[in-house]
Amino acid sequence: MIADFCYGAPMAAKKAEQALVDQWRDILALHARTQCELDRALHQHGLCASDFEVLDVLAGGSARSGSSLRVQEISERVHLSQSALSRLIARLEKDGLVERCMCPQDRRGVVVALTARGRALHGEVLPLQRAVLTRMLTN
Repeated sequence: MIADFCYGAPMAAKKAEQALVDQWRDILALHARTQCELDRALHQHGLCASDFEVLDVLAGGSARSGSSLRVQEISERVHLSQSALSRLIARLEKDGLVERCMCPQDRRGVVVALTARGRALHGEVLPLQRAVLTRMLTN
């Protein structure tokens, strides 16, 4: 009885802790598999999953905020460092999918908008991306 009291609680806590660690690792593995599947599916369109995420955020944001989003607003919605996001936006701009300009309300800020080409590509690959998500994330 005393042994259960002394050793049972820590053992139960260890099991609960291990269950959390196992759950976390399952989430990471699912994310990695899904990211790879998205990259594979989008590659034929010249995009990776992160490229699509930025296009998707802009496509959703454009309808709401007029025609563009500040880089800061994009960074709040995608999981990239500021420098990685800046490089990605520069690459998308070079490919003619987005355009950058100074924020009219705050000249220190930069806004990004989809071009017609970016909007068309987003519309073309959206069903593909959603199909991958459905396949990977529904049980």
